[in-house]
Amino acid sequence: MKNSADECQNMSQIRAEIDRLDSELISLFAERWTYINRAAEIKKPIGLAARIESRVEEVAGNVIAHAKTNGLAPSTYETMWRHLMESAIAHEEDLMETEENAK
Repeated sequence: MKNSADECQNMSQIRAEIDRLDSELISLFAERWTYINRAAEIKKPIGLAARIESRVEEVAGNVIAHAKTNGLAPSTYETMWRHLMESAIAHEEDLMETEENAK
């Protein structure tokens, strides 16, 4: 059962909601990863690198703006997303290399 933070009356309810949100976040990250996989498939044949610096900066800027809009610390979420992007780029590079080695 979903409760808003204000509706929670004890730590057990708070923890249940945090656990629910963590599960939802992981599901969203898993969905995001399907797009990372597809990006590698599309980039390789057209000669695009896994790292496109202008896109990295665009995503970082988007995250900063979204954090500000939601009253969150922009630098915290920028740091998190830069780590996420580095992981995604490394994964794309691995996929692209594996595809190249399979030929």
